[in-house]
Amino acid sequence: MSSIAPDVLLGESGAALATAETLLAQARGNLGIRVGRDGAVDAARLDQEQLAAHGLAWMATYVAALRQLRGWASRLDGAGEFAEPQRLILAVGFGEYLAQLAGGIAMGQGEIARPQDLGLDDAAVAPLRQSALVVGLGEARAALGAILAEGMISGGDSLGDETLELIRDQVRRFAERAVAPYAHDWHRADKFIPIEVIEELSGIGVFGVTLPEEYGGLGLGKLAMCVVSEELSRAYIGVGSLGTRSEIAGELIRVSGTAAQKARWLPDIASGAVLPTAVFTEPNAGSDLASLQTRAVKDGDVYRIYGAKTWITHAARSDVMTLLARTGSPDSGYRGLSMFLAPKPRGDDANPFPAEGMSGTEIPVLGYRGMKEYEIGFDGFAVPADQLLGGVEGEGFKQLMATFESARVQTAARAVGVAQNAFELAMAYAQERRQFGRNIVAFPRVQLKLTMMAVETMMARQLAYFAAREKDSGRRCDIEAGMAKLLAARVAWGNADNAVQIHGGNGYAIEYPISRVLCDARILNIFEGAAEIQAQIIARGLLAGRN
Repeated sequence: MSSIAPDVLLGESGAALATAETLLAQARGNLGIRVGRDGAVDAARLDQEQLAAHGLAWMATYVAALRQLRGWASRLDGAGEFAEPQRLILAVGFGEYLAQLAGGIAMGQGEIARPQDLGLDDAAVAPLRQSALVVGLGEARAALGAILAEGMISGGDSLGDETLELIRDQVRRFAERAVAPYAHDWHRADKFIPIEVIEELSGIGVFGVTLPEEYGGLGLGKLAMCVVSEELSRAYIGVGSLGTRSEIAGELIRVSGTAAQKARWLPDIASGAVLPTAVFTEPNAGSDLASLQTRAVKDGDVYRIYGAKTWITHAARSDVMTLLARTGSPDSGYRGLSMFLAPKPRGDDANPFPAEGMSGTEIPVLGYRGMKEYEIGFDGFAVPADQLLGGVEGEGFKQLMATFESARVQTAARAVGVAQNAFELAMAYAQERRQFGRNIVAFPRVQLKLTMMAVETMMARQLAYFAAREKDSGRRCDIEAGMAKLLAARVAWGNADNAVQIHGGNGYAIEYPISRVLCDARILNIFEGAAEIQAQIIARGLLAGRN
């Protein structure tokens, strides 16, 4: 397989992709019949067919990942950079994912979506199994493993944009100098990321990457945001996530805020002078936002907030909350929600919430520790009435939904950074650790793990970049963003788990950084929409005829 000429390999992958797309269309049609009623998707039937629906989502995600991997390879070929390692990444990626499409996709531990779940018989999947890329998978994996055993793969990561390359290099140098050497100590001590790091991030523009230049931002797109988030998360997801709340708040205000709200908040968010936090989740309402019960009651020139929120990241050190609360009746569902820009004083460990009408306690967590998580209680906390986002009640859910595409694209990029970090830690350890008279990177099973880590990380990266480009082009990308987040989160966890396995017993020791990466990776399948929620969104969109 590795000796196949680039044009032949691209031809084989193109033919295989067309076959996979045909199979996906057939699966989509089969499920559409089962869940449809009167020309529309019936919600009750969709719930009954959840395994099949989520299998369809994963199948579509695999096909999208293959499409973007092939696009990456074609760009490299056009630039004369489609070298042997990159050709093998393409061959292994296609061979493995085609084989899984034909045999079954692991949606989670013990949850396999098989072709028959979507009404696909052996005859339908036979062309996938017969692909030269599947037949030659073992040979391609062995060849790529041998290359990895000789050292890290270089090349193949060009962004094709000089500005983005410069940004990546600057952020990477910062992360390698100011973050990576200290991240594990921050994690083990369970303490805040030092404010000096935040100030330096502010200085290089991390908090205003996508905000307009007129408000002090860099005026760049979501692809730039991805590049920054990936590089910072490669060093430590806590630092990579510092910009997430600024991205969410900035997008909320930029898209839905009044002129006065934009002028007040956006320059300070862009400069890092104001650190936002997102206050959405409640103890009994995670993804089910329609059931939120925290209330906002108008009282003259303020709204009084009553209720409880949980899993609020960086809440103590934040200066403003994007706060979702109910202004309508208790049974008003999504229509009764409003978004507020709620100023608050910055707290610390000794006094995390020095604000009247507001209290909170820290939630101890396994990983993702650098900003800390909190439960917050509100008892008459005052928010100025002019800080109702957009100045109109009942628009909060719609305003929040407008930010979810960007948030999920950024989360996918964070996951890619974590996946890359896990791969690099595993590679370094495998090259140094000796057992039975040789470095363990020489063992085929270790090479196989490293091979799939490298391949899937590249696939997840290209899918995340594609979703970002779609967003930058002004196109709806909720499905693409969901796919990117779904795959990248699984790859990050898989890479971290395999990296621990490569470390053996040392991987279970808290002194080794991979133990932190494992804990950090686990949250990626949960926050910003759990994997099951992502799959449901993707499936519903596909069955409704989008994409």
